[in-house]
Order: sequence, then structure tokens, then C-alpha cells
Amino acid sequence: MEATGNSQEEVSTSKNETAADKSSVLNDAVRNHSTEKVRELLAEGADVNFKVGGGWTPLHSAVQDDQEEIVDLLLEQGADPCARKKNGATPFIVAGIVGNVRLLELFLSKGSEINENDDNGFTAFMEAAYYGNEEALRFLYYNGADVNLRRVVNEEKRSLNKGGATALMDAAREGHLSVVKILVSEMKADMNICDNQGRNALIHVFLPSDNKTRESIAPIVHFLLDCAVDVNRRDEHGKTTLILAVEIQSLDLVKALLEKNEVDINDADREGKTALMIAVEKKYYEIAKLLCEKGARTDLGDLIGIVNRKYNKKMADLLRQYGAKAGPSQPQDWEPTSKRWGEQLKVLYNMYRPMIGKLKILQHNDFRIQRTSQGGIYLGLFDGKEVAVKIFRIGTEIAKQEKMCLEQCLTSNHLVKLFGAEEKKPCLYLCLSLCEKNLEEHLRASENEVNCKSILKTLFEAVQELHMFGFGHQDLHPHNILIDAAGKVRLADFDKSKRLSEGQNDVIIKDLKVLRRLVLYVVTLGKASFEENDRDELDASCPEDVQDYVETVDLRESLVSPDEGIPVENLLRELIQHPFFWSKQTKYRFLRDVGNESDIKTRNTKHHNNKSEILKALNCDEHPLQQWTEQIDKLVLDSMLNPFSKNKNQNQNKKKPYENYVTDLLKFIRNMGEHFDEKEEKVKEIIKEPSEYFLHLFPELTVYVYKCLRSIQHHKHFPSPQCLSQL
Repeated sequence: MEATGNSQEEVSTSKNETAADKSSVLNDAVRNHSTEKVRELLAEGADVNFKVGGGWTPLHSAVQDDQEEIVDLLLEQGADPCARKKNGATPFIVAGIVGNVRLLELFLSKGSEINENDDNGFTAFMEAAYYGNEEALRFLYYNGADVNLRRVVNEEKRSLNKGGATALMDAAREGHLSVVKILVSEMKADMNICDNQGRNALIHVFLPSDNKTRESIAPIVHFLLDCAVDVNRRDEHGKTTLILAVEIQSLDLVKALLEKNEVDINDADREGKTALMIAVEKKYYEIAKLLCEKGARTDLGDLIGIVNRKYNKKMADLLRQYGAKAGPSQPQDWEPTSKRWGEQLKVLYNMYRPMIGKLKILQHNDFRIQRTSQGGIYLGLFDGKEVAVKIFRIGTEIAKQEKMCLEQCLTSNHLVKLFGAEEKKPCLYLCLSLCEKNLEEHLRASENEVNCKSILKTLFEAVQELHMFGFGHQDLHPHNILIDAAGKVRLADFDKSKRLSEGQNDVIIKDLKVLRRLVLYVVTLGKASFEENDRDELDASCPEDVQDYVETVDLRESLVSPDEGIPVENLLRELIQHPFFWSKQTKYRFLRDVGNESDIKTRNTKHHNNKSEILKALNCDEHPLQQWTEQIDKLVLDSMLNPFSKNKNQNQNKKKPYENYVTDLLKFIRNMGEHFDEKEEKVKEIIKEPSEYFLHLFPELTVYVYKCLRSIQHHKHFPSPQCLSQL
């Protein structure tokens, strides 16, 4: 029986191995274009979706080899038309590489998405452009492919500046002139979209590729120049189009670029090398001569030293003819204010850069602070002052809005300051206060203790100030709240701001709702995701372990459900005085002062509620301290009921017991504060610090008393704005 059992196991294992072998062989049969073998293997049970190295299915292989009959057969037998390789490529995307229009149409009918992409962001349309497949390109375009779609990559690749390229960039890089013309002329592709390294289609023409020669570059460059492409973009090394033309030794393209009168002949790459320096280094005499004739500066860098080391007398004579002298320029000693950006600013300071008015800037990743949809934010020097330069396209609505808002808020105390604006087609450069980090980065920096109340108070003041200037922000976000070198909070990014006018409370309300989320984000030190709470519902709860939980909850609720009678435009001014922003000592002093009110000190609260406005307000039927005398330590309570317990006349001096009214609690706190030094050591040991003791024991008391007194306009015990500004 055992022998029979083992024999059955061996047969079963043999069958499984045979099925796996057949599935593996299926891909080979597809690769060998053997339709009959494919039929045979499928009939014998081979897995039609079996994947070999790299995640290739038989269907992927059939599409790559342009085998339409085998593709049809595999689909009939249940092949997954949307299967993905390990890099995320689908058969539809592979069909774009091959350029087979029938297969593209077939996969669309089987559920493929026209703009679906692999893990590197490539779509079928991009692949068709990359491989020069004109017919497939047109088919995909007329079926809805996004011409200007930028390659979408994950956050890790994006942080390395990968992705963002378009089909036009692919065609340009691979030297497909006819495809470039189709994309620009027929499909109106945007030539000036940039990838995540800031390179447009013109820069991509100069990038290395096995499929093009120096001669094939020129026609594409000339075409793009004729179509008014932006010639002032750079490659990943900071090289300008002029420098790139010099590097491929194209005198023709150097002439063409200079004739545009849009590129600065003395512009340098991130290493400080100009087009002339590179021409001299590479011994391109004719190009160097042209550059000198067109006004290239010969006092930048040690040009004479370069040619002497190369024993190039002819080049040396040329340079001396145009004023070159021996000796390199020396870096200047300059110390920036910014600690985070200091090293980059020093490099920029000592680098030659053609000025844009009063602005010195190099639009390169080494000097980029942040990406934006328009042109990014870069380090710069404006009139010698270190600044953050926000770049827009001239004439866009968001550029106009940001500039207008900043100009009209020049006297603000809490917004980033506009130091100046410069223009150089096609860009507008707004020169702003340079800050060290945004709020998200600040909260993440665990080495520093974060003052949440100070941050939020300044933020409230900033938004209130913006409203007073007549604008609503409309895009409040941790990324738009900045911390400068002095540690001051500044509000930034006003390109989505809206003007306020009478009746436009909805603009203010939108800002207030976002402030509500920001309060939670800050008090949890960024642990409560700002993005997850990006909704209008008010169900995002505050964790009970945050400091000053009661005050935090009430502040957040007050931002969206203010007390009656407070106009929405005045709400922030009122809330800046909220107990959330008070110190412990301020809260304790407030409670003692209220307890010192004559009506509270002298009247029997049980019988005089209706005779005193303040007693009536504080001792409502549903006050939250119904059992306060039971919550407090008995020894502490007794010490105030019979403060002279050691006196022989103690029964004669015994006070009336305190009742479970808020006013009695306030009177108790006041009396304890006045007589704490007289108490026995046992009582002092329990209480330790009166402000800590009472606020911990009755955390809801401060907000309750504050709201009750506000309801009757009894403000005399509230701390003054001057007092709060010093907290």
C-alpha cells in the first residue's frame, strides 16, 4: 500500500512539473512565432498568463514580436489583455512601442485606458513618439491620448528629479524630426513644458541618444527655434542651449541661437563655465571667434591660463585681441544670513550670472527650494539681499493675483515680504523673504521643542491681517506656512487668494475651516494628517492626550460655530484672545480674579443666583462641575472649611461649607491663592503649585468661565492683548 501511495504522489508531482514546463515553453513558442506549437501547448493545459523573467506573459511577447495571429489566439484562450510586466507595462503600451495600430485598437476594445502608464510613467502615446511610429501616434491622438501628459512617477523617483517628460521630449531626444513636427504643428504640443529637471523639448534635443547624430540634431533645433521655443532652459548640469550647441561643436546652431537675441552669451553653467570657456577648453577656434565677435566677456575665468596649458597660441592671440588677461578671479568673502541655504548662496554670490534687473539667479536643481506648477521657487540675490524667487509665466492669472496681493500687503507683519519683481520673457520673478523651512519640516524637527501656541497665534494673526488687507488666502497648507531664520512664522503663497467684498463671507469661512484643521495638525505635531482631514465634515476629533485638550476642542469648534453676535470678519480678532493661547499662570490668575468678584465672595450662591448677573451666568443648571467638592482632595477642602484648626476657638471660626456651584469653586480657588502660604505642610505637599493643581483637576473650568463671562459681556478679567503678546 505504501509503494502505491508513493507512486501516486510521484505521478501527481510529475503532472504539476509538466504543466509548469508547458507554461514556460509557451513563451518560447510565442517568441519562435510557432502558432501551431502555441495551440498545442494551450490544448495541453499550459497557463496562458504564465509569466517568465521580468513579468513577460505570452501576450506581451506576441505583441512585442508583432504576431497578430498569436495575439488573437491567446486572447481567445483567456489571456489577460491588461496584464502588467514587473515594470508595469501592459500589452497596450508595448503595442505603442511596436506601432501596430490594429493591436492598439484591439486592446482599447478589451478595456485598456488610452493614457495608462507603466511604473516609469510611459504611455503608449509616449512610446510611439519615442520610437517614431507616426501612424500609431496619430491613431492614439485621435482616440484621446493626452499630448502634453508629463510622465508620472512615484515620490521616490520624483525626489531624484526623475519623470515629468512628454512625448515631444521623447521624439526630440531620439531625433525624430517628422514626429516632432506632427506633435507641434498638428497636435499643438506645448514646447515649453518642463520635466522634473527643468528641461524642455529643446534641451532634450541635445541629450545623448544612440539613434541620432550631430547632423540630425540641427534640423530639430531649427524647427523648434522657428516655433518660438524657450531658449533659456537648462540641462541637469545647468548648461544653457548655447553651451550645449558649443559642446557638440555646431557653429551653425551657435549662430542660430545668438541670432534669436534671447540667450545671454555670458551665461554660465553651475560650475561657472561660459560658452566661451568651453569653446576655448575644447579648442573650437571658429566658435570661440564668433563668440568673441558677438561680445562674449573674456574676463571671466582664466582663459589665458587654459590656452597656455594647451599650448594653443592661435587661440591665445584671439583672446588677447579681445582683452583677455592672465590670472583667475578671486572669490569674495561674504557670509549669508540663512543657515539652511548658506552654502548654495555663497556659490551663487561668487558665480558670474547675467543680471535680470537687480536679480541674480540660476534656475538649476542645486538652487531650487521648491517645485511649483509654473516655474519653481529658487534661491536668489536681489539687490545683494538673499531672497526666495517665485517664478511665474508672465501674464497668467495666478501671477497677477500673487503680485497684486503681495504689493497691497507690503506693510504686513506676518506675511512674506515682496522685495521686488523682475521680468524676462517669458518669466516673472517675484523676490520674497527667504525662509528656512515650512511648517511640516519644522514640526518634524524633533531636536527643537515646538511652541504650538506661538505658531498658531501668529498664524491666526497672519490670516486676520490678510483679511484686513482685503484678501482671503484660500490655500492654507503646512507647505505655505514658513519659518524664517529668526524663527518667525510667515504666511506665503497667494496665487489662489481672492479679494474680499461685502457679502463674501464664504471666502473668510473657507479660511477659517482650514485653520480648524491646522490647529489639529499643529497640536499633534503633524501626527494628525492634514491631507486626510481635507474635508468640510467636522468629525475629525482631537486626541485627548494633547496639551490643553479642552481649550483646543473649544478653539476648533469656535472657528466654525462662533458665538452669536460675532461677525465672521471679526472672529479671528476675538479668538486670538481665546484661553487656548493663555499660559497656565494667566489662566490661574483669571480664575482667581473672577473668584474675587464681590458677588462671588460675599453672596450665598444658592440663594442669590437670580439677584446677580454673574452668579446667574456661572451657576447654570447644566454646569460641568456639579460634584467639584467630591473631586478635590478632602484634606485640601477641609483646610479651607476650617483654616484655623489649631486655634482653641476653632468651632467658633469654622466657615460654612462650600457648595457644588461654579462660583463656590472660584471662591475656593481665590481663597486658597490668598492663604496658600499659611497652609499646613501636608496641604502644600498635595497642591505643590496651585495653578498646576487646579487646572489639572478641573481642566474644563477656564473655558467654561470664559464663555459664561463673554455671554454677558463681562470682559474686565480677560488678559489684555499686550499681556498675551508677551506670553
